[in-house]
Amino acid sequence: MGKGGNLSEGVVKKILLSYMYVAIWIFLSFTVIVYNKYILDRKLYNWPYPISLTIIHMTFCSSLAYLLVRVFKVVEPVIMTVDLYCKSVVPIGLLYAFSLWLSNSAYIYLSVSFIQMLKALMPVAVYSIGVMFKKENFKSDTMCNMVSISIGVAIAAYGEAKFDTWGVMLQLGAVAFEATRLVLIQILLTSKGITFNPITSLYYVAPCCLVFLFIPWIFVEYPLLKDTSSFHLDWLIFGTNSFCAFALNLAVFLLVGKTSALTMNVAGVVKDWLLIAFSWSVIKDTVTPVNLVGYGLAFLGVAYYNHAKLQALKANEAQKKAADEEAGRLLEEREGENSAKKNESQG
Repeated sequence: MGKGGNLSEGVVKKILLSYMYVAIWIFLSFTVIVYNKYILDRKLYNWPYPISLTIIHMTFCSSLAYLLVRVFKVVEPVIMTVDLYCKSVVPIGLLYAFSLWLSNSAYIYLSVSFIQMLKALMPVAVYSIGVMFKKENFKSDTMCNMVSISIGVAIAAYGEAKFDTWGVMLQLGAVAFEATRLVLIQILLTSKGITFNPITSLYYVAPCCLVFLFIPWIFVEYPLLKDTSSFHLDWLIFGTNSFCAFALNLAVFLLVGKTSALTMNVAGVVKDWLLIAFSWSVIKDTVTPVNLVGYGLAFLGVAYYNHAKLQALKANEAQKKAADEEAGRLLEEREGENSAKKNESQG
């Protein structure tokens, strides 16, 4: 085949690799969510200690991240001063600790399917907090879309067969903390030119997160674990669970690095539908028609939000390309004028 055939094969290979990265991320994200539910649910493995589980994850992930950064040097560490760490990384670590604590706690009280429906509020929380911190511009059409997502989630909650107020409060709290963390990353790190990939993020944030989790663990879960026979680790269960959590971070690194963050958002919607189907068919959680109607409305709102972001990204790229072309044209004209003047002076 000619040159065109080689180009076609290259494009096909790139597309297949992109689909592979998406599939790996969906599989690992799916596995971590279902595995956490299995461990924490009182009707399954019956180890309802979300802070302890999160501490195990953070210990495992921070240790592996240290090895990858400092020993094997897979990625380069970021230039980090003590002042920058305290002012930027510590607040993010605190929010991350609360987000993980509350989100894992919700698995004790709510079904996997309903938790995924509540997570559809994430764009609403990120946009609202972004507007509050003046990182996002208030737009009436975007806010209307956020309202439609919220109405969809409210309908899904209304139709939930096993509604638990405390569980809903925990999950909504987790969404609020995670959204605030994402906005603060932009304010405290990205605006200063500092970017973390998932490995360096774990390297810097996980130890800090571990400290913040250890404080409530001492008062909330340690006394309970001390007084029960559950105060021992099943190394196979918790080891594989922690490894899956770390592998998920590597999958995020691959997916975002080789495709885009928007691709991950779209893949996340596919993952949510798969989890809802799995929750209903395998775990036997009750999913009502009202649940599906509400989440369907929220899904359309999230899909439109992602589409709008994609269009804005394309518009910015087109504008940048046009500006670069205009600058190149002006440079060529200026060089032509200088050349003409030089020729005139020589004549």
